[in-house]
Amino acid sequence: MSEPTGAARRRGPFKVGDQVQLTDPKGRHYTFTLEAGKQFHTHKGAFPHDELIGAPEGSVVRTTGNVAYLALRPLLPDYVLSMPRGAAVVYPKDAGQILAMADIFPGARVVEAGVGSGSLSSFLLRAIGDHGMLHSYERRADFAEIASQNVERYFGGPHPAWQLTVGDLQDHLSDTDVDRVILDMLAPWECLEAVAKALVPGGILCAYVATTTQLARTVEAIREHGTFNEPAAWETMVRTWHVEGLAVRPDHRMIGHTGFLLTARRLADGVEPPLRRRRPAKGAYGEDYTGPGSGSGGSAAE
Repeated sequence: MSEPTGAARRRGPFKVGDQVQLTDPKGRHYTFTLEAGKQFHTHKGAFPHDELIGAPEGSVVRTTGNVAYLALRPLLPDYVLSMPRGAAVVYPKDAGQILAMADIFPGARVVEAGVGSGSLSSFLLRAIGDHGMLHSYERRADFAEIASQNVERYFGGPHPAWQLTVGDLQDHLSDTDVDRVILDMLAPWECLEAVAKALVPGGILCAYVATTTQLARTVEAIREHGTFNEPAAWETMVRTWHVEGLAVRPDHRMIGHTGFLLTARRLADGVEPPLRRRRPAKGAYGEDYTGPGSGSGGSAAE
């Protein structure tokens, strides 16, 4: 049985063409591709690539300036933060949430809109495997080209489960029986009709937006569309900790807001979503609101 795409690049001794991440004594990272006969140069000296070719991962090399560097293959979170960018990347903390909360599984049929630099595409492809399907849509051809190069560099070539289309999702989406749809775009509410037609009953829509205005409009549009259950929305923040002896404390800096995530599940055809029972906050929908809980003719929420 053949190995999944890219798996051979993640284990064993270093080989020509492998990505290598060096860590210096101060914890700084340097990433390069191994080439026979080449040298890696730093302001602390140099060393030949050949010294790492054939060596086990986790080796330590020393430059001509006698500075030690730890050599490891970059993890996917490291790779996406250092790869060339056309657009902002989906940060690993958000990509991890998407994989978990959108329930991306091996063999899943996934549609993605807004490829950017290929960060989320790489995470999705590794999760669905060779026998899944990821159809990505990107409006800008220059972004699509950068994303394609980044994905192929990570996997060592084209991924058999990936199809990349340049164009708007709502104009070009022809996929059916899709398990998951991931929208990383400015106006995801414009794609709901196309998404609803593509998703299987029980399928998950996941949107990634930057601002509260986008979040509110997307949630309200999903509610009004009537083919999804009540959406859930959240954000994640990551705080690292300093641990040294008895000095255990949170670091002064953290990865704060990068974006909002929301998920909703596709209902069966012809089914109306259950009436929301939560009473809206006073004034949440403006003075002219007459819906549930308004006390002005709408049905009261319990």
